[in-house]
Amino acid sequence: MSDNPASPASLTATALLEHYRRKTLSPVDATKAVLARIAALNPSLNAFLLIDEEAALGAARASEARWMKGAPQGLVDGVPATVKDIMISRGWPTLRGSKTVRRDQPWDEDAPMVARLREQGAVLIGKTTTPEFGWKAIGDSPLTGITRNPWNRERTPGGSSAGAAVAAATGMGPLHLASDGGGSIRIPSSFTGVFGIKPTYGLVATSPPSPFAVVSHTGPMTRTVTDAALMFSVIAGWDPRDPYALPPAKRDYRGGLDGGIKGLRFAYSPTLGYAKVDPEVARLVEAAVHALEALGANVERADPGFASPRDTFWTLWSASCAKVLATMDTTQRALVDPGLQVAAERGARVSAVDLINAEGERAQLMQKTNAFLARYDVLLTPTVAVPALPVGQDLNDPGSEEVWIDWTPFSYPFNMSHQPAANIPCGFTSGGLPVGLQAVAALDRDALVLRVARTYEAAHPFKMPSID
Repeated sequence: MSDNPASPASLTATALLEHYRRKTLSPVDATKAVLARIAALNPSLNAFLLIDEEAALGAARASEARWMKGAPQGLVDGVPATVKDIMISRGWPTLRGSKTVRRDQPWDEDAPMVARLREQGAVLIGKTTTPEFGWKAIGDSPLTGITRNPWNRERTPGGSSAGAAVAAATGMGPLHLASDGGGSIRIPSSFTGVFGIKPTYGLVATSPPSPFAVVSHTGPMTRTVTDAALMFSVIAGWDPRDPYALPPAKRDYRGGLDGGIKGLRFAYSPTLGYAKVDPEVARLVEAAVHALEALGANVERADPGFASPRDTFWTLWSASCAKVLATMDTTQRALVDPGLQVAAERGARVSAVDLINAEGERAQLMQKTNAFLARYDVLLTPTVAVPALPVGQDLNDPGSEEVWIDWTPFSYPFNMSHQPAANIPCGFTSGGLPVGLQAVAALDRDALVLRVARTYEAAHPFKMPSID
């Protein structure tokens, strides 16, 4: 293969596949370029805790042979992809950002979404960093230390899909598996200026179940909406190992992406009725809403009508944190993130009645969001209330905040309600930090969320950091 582009690592998955079809670029060339990018950038950004160069090159060579025969294995044959270190992957330890996980155990199974990528020919590169057990929205852990934001290395990329966001923004692979229990796809997508979508709950099967299973979703993080739709088409689907997975329904989510938004009815809620928002974030998000209006949407200001579910979510979340630590001995607990220890202590005091009440409150939230999104096609909000925080800082305003959910009031309600929600990069603060617009739609209207994001992206292309 010849006529290789100057920077294969900077190409989208969609562009790589077109090169493979035309035989102007090889999966081996693309994989080597991504590995070189990782070698250059990971020491300073810390997006990966595991890079399997030998396995990646072996998979790339096998893919190249298939493409040369004109017989690709699947939709993403030869495309480099990464796996968040929360998801089990055959042959690789899954340490979950923790010093407490034993490395000397069998690692012989792929989680469903990892298996789908492998079956469709993706070249799995390595595992990306996460805060310990994915418990918070900041990109650091006791095991891997601090993951840094490529727009400003003194800022966090957010979490818990921290490494995936950084890898996406910097060309360390085009496709990135991530998870979202309270905003863990959308928060780092907003902080790093990439696209990420939390699918309808159960649409992407997962196993083993997350400790945060009642609110945890799995989805893609990419540099473009089209790549996310491609990846979504691969990983969405039923798997018998997931008791919450939706019935089989394979779709190609790229269909209709460029259908536009003319005539759709959007609700714009700048605060959900209760949130405090940074003025620059508010200004940039409102400008993006006006841009969507100019592209044909009918936009009304409207709040979905629920009170802040902060305490309900924290009851569910802290109880799950307690479950994570429940089987650890004293020695293991001493190795755990101090913030996670505090959250687990709070969760250990939650009673069975407290949990049942919280689940009842979550059900009421689902009813209200379902009813609201029966009246509107899409709800627009800020993705995060603030720009990226400084590294090593868990709170944006320690004087008024207790835990990380206090500065991200727009994300976790839609984990509780299970609707699809995406981050759409929509500009930069005066300090050069990305800001995101969140789009939410009714259950199983993930394709609509993708179409809205693609419509905005086509008119206002996303900008990635200069890293070469």
